[in-house]
Amino acid sequence: MNIRIICVGKIKESFYREAAAELIKRIGRYADSEIIEVAEEKAPEGLSEAGKQQIIDTEGERLLSKIDERDHVIALCIDGKKLPSVAFSQYIHKMMLGGKSRIAFVIGGSLGLSRAVTNRAELKLSFSDMTFPHQLFRIMLLEQIYRAFKIINNEPYHK
Repeated sequence: MNIRIICVGKIKESFYREAAAELIKRIGRYADSEIIEVAEEKAPEGLSEAGKQQIIDTEGERLLSKIDERDHVIALCIDGKKLPSVAFSQYIHKMMLGGKSRIAFVIGGSLGLSRAVTNRAELKLSFSDMTFPHQLFRIMLLEQIYRAFKIINNEPYHK
């Protein structure tokens, strides 16, 4: 199994980078994983709706350029489906049993994902109706992926 996190922007704070590296290492017991970052567009205050859409579309093109045709794409967006951890692990397990060897999780920029990206996704997934900083969300996603593999393998995990 190959897990790819394709996201807009870089992690700036060292503690987030360290947390991501630790979780990638833990996931490595179960699957190859990588984080692919694309450049983030600047979104100044007072930007028009057309300007915002242009940024979303530009970042979307960058994200799509990193998605392989073999990828089973899961777009992370606020209006996506909410799954408890066990159901999330069952979804990943089903992909594995169904012969899907590559899952790409896509995280957009501060303005969200383009329609082209969400249209490419097999699943739109939401963790909450709340908005999270993208750097923190990346850690949350990695933690849930790690938890999913622990559940799939019937290994204990802190609740």
